[in-house]
Amino acid sequence: MSAAVVFLLFLACLVLAVPISLSLGVVSVLPGMFDPSFTASAGYVIRSMFGGIDSFPLLAVPMFILSGLIMARGGISKKLFNLFAFFIGKLPAGLPCATVITCLFYGAISGSGIATVAAVGSMTIPILVGLGYDKKFCTALVAVAGALGVIIPPSIPFIIFGMASGASVSDIFLAGIVPGILIAVLLMVYAVFYCVKNGEDKEKIGEMVGDLHARGFIKVFIDSFWALLSPVIILGCIYSGIASPTEAAVISVFYSLVVSLVIYKTIKVNEVYAILAEAVKTYAPILFILAASTAFSRVLTLMQVPQTISGWILATFSSKVVILLVVNVFLLLVGMVMDTTPAILILTPILMPIMNGIGIAPIHFGIFMCVNLAIGFVTPPIGVNLFVASSLTDIPVMKIAKHALPLIVMNLIALMFITFIPQISLCLLG
Repeated sequence: MSAAVVFLLFLACLVLAVPISLSLGVVSVLPGMFDPSFTASAGYVIRSMFGGIDSFPLLAVPMFILSGLIMARGGISKKLFNLFAFFIGKLPAGLPCATVITCLFYGAISGSGIATVAAVGSMTIPILVGLGYDKKFCTALVAVAGALGVIIPPSIPFIIFGMASGASVSDIFLAGIVPGILIAVLLMVYAVFYCVKNGEDKEKIGEMVGDLHARGFIKVFIDSFWALLSPVIILGCIYSGIASPTEAAVISVFYSLVVSLVIYKTIKVNEVYAILAEAVKTYAPILFILAASTAFSRVLTLMQVPQTISGWILATFSSKVVILLVVNVFLLLVGMVMDTTPAILILTPILMPIMNGIGIAPIHFGIFMCVNLAIGFVTPPIGVNLFVASSLTDIPVMKIAKHALPLIVMNLIALMFITFIPQISLCLLG
């Protein structure tokens, strides 16, 4: 069975809405079934699936998911938002910008774009709408800014890329900081432009920010201190050498439990079981996708698909700039129709030889690959962030997508900078 037939069958399964883990498993087994001499027999595929999830770095994924859920239930996003609103709330687009910064910091706690949209959006959208901002604009802003959850470290897609490429997860985390900040700044630039153009209700905003100022900086800061400390502890443990990313993920779970149960007292002990159950329900589908994606990528490697595609692209396009543009467009299209985890596991071994051929560092490639796929979080037809935001506001997905378009353009501008200026990603690596 040829590689083209395998991909066509995979696309057919996706069109028929077959679960992606099952689709990957089926197309992984088919080549061995039709050709008994092919190395990847059904037994090989099963062993590959189990081997793919037998990974110590991979343990960080369920831990960060659990930590993010605990922080969400603990109302951490509200405390972060209040602190940023205290400082910039009275500036033009101050509160929308505070929302973007809250997404940035919450992403540094949860590592998940979906969790960031759900936690920050459920709290900030009603506040912003109550202050006179357009509901569609607020929803689109949170949906797009929520994608920062997979770019700013600790990021679950970065962990997956590290597993697929063999690159250091700690280095990928460090490389994601400046690109994440760059994207956040560009989103805030558009927010300022939008609010200056459409106006703001300064009286209502002044009352809300005035209430925060009346509480005083010390009280607002202390209230948010333990939430702010979370990313510092997680990343500090990693880069000081105290803990690996996986161990830091476990630390973040215990830290979030202590903060939510003991300090903020926003979670009761009898609610912990429900949070654990939700974490399992969230991670279980990801685990099946991880296992099936690993098997599929190994089958493709045995069929020499990465070498074939790499050779064709390098032979067809001679310019490094053109190759990078082609790869970016391809990744953007993939991000529109496929979830991040299988996309990274399937495409990393295919595209890595191309990047090596044109002298792109693996860490740099991992960053702009994840940024591309993160943009897919807010582009139909998949656009999971759009669906989460829609569930929060009852606004149809396509209407959110329409208002998100200028924000997506800002993401694309950032992507071009990140792709063609490697030091944006590599500057903190020394």
